[in-house]
Amino acid sequence: MSGEWVGYVAATLTTVAFVPQAVKTLRTRDTRGISLGMYVVFTAGLCFWLAYGIVLHSWPMIVSNIITLVLALLILGLKLRHG
Repeated sequence: MSGEWVGYVAATLTTVAFVPQAVKTLRTRDTRGISLGMYVVFTAGLCFWLAYGIVLHSWPMIVSNIITLVLALLILGLKLRHG
């Protein structure tokens, strides 16, 4: 298995692991249990991981971080809107 495939597996697993929480939050609009500070830091971290993936030309990092960043931004937006 090449290093790139390892990256695709890791990216898929970590992105898929985030999806159920994102779907639940988007459906219920309930953000009471979500820490605003954590999501701000998490979203900033995703931006940096995405930038790092772009610098490395690593498609597993780029694709997974775009998907996770979109979901995180949606949740962060809901948290800011519904507190």
